[in-house]
Amino acid sequence: MSAPLITPPVPSTPTAPPHAIPLKSHLPAPPLVTIQGADAASGSAGDLSPTIIDMDIFSQLLEMDDEDDREFSKSIVWNYFDQAVTTFKEMDAALSTKNLTELSTLGHFLKGSSAAVGVIKVRDHCEHMQHYGKCHGEDGVSKLTEEEALEKLTVTLTDVKVQYKEAAKALKAFYDEEDEGEDEEEATPAETEAKADPPTTEKAEASA
Repeated sequence: MSAPLITPPVPSTPTAPPHAIPLKSHLPAPPLVTIQGADAASGSAGDLSPTIIDMDIFSQLLEMDDEDDREFSKSIVWNYFDQAVTTFKEMDAALSTKNLTELSTLGHFLKGSSAAVGVIKVRDHCEHMQHYGKCHGEDGVSKLTEEEALEKLTVTLTDVKVQYKEAAKALKAFYDEEDEGEDEEEATPAETEAKADPPTTEKAEASA
């Protein structure tokens, strides 16, 4: 009977003692760097209040500018100004005729334009107008009577014009443009005629 083969034991790989295992270096994290959305040409995005302008959206708009000027973003913003002024006039006309459907459509349109530029308050209140025009509350679900909807539309339109002026003033300052203010209200035909032909002394004496 042959002797059984004995396999020699395989030496195990020695493990390093715990204190010999290299630990990850706990170096302090590098400081976070805040990048301004616009740092040249006209100003910096930090000059705009986040309660007026959505900085995430506006910064994306500024990123499409050339490095040495802000002409592209400025053209977008000025186009928004033109759209807003025109839309407000159309809203006034629709409100005077109690055209709820048109007011809802116009609210939806200006909401989108305001959102594209980041004008927060105008965007939100135009969304409310969109709902009011459909005889719904701000949530878009609750019901309103036509009288209630018209009352809310009247108040909201007045408020949204003020909010637009606030945003327009801030944006014009960002682009180093003076805010010329709103145009004077158009005079009535009677007022225009009175200015063009003021009463003379002879006419006054004749009427006395």
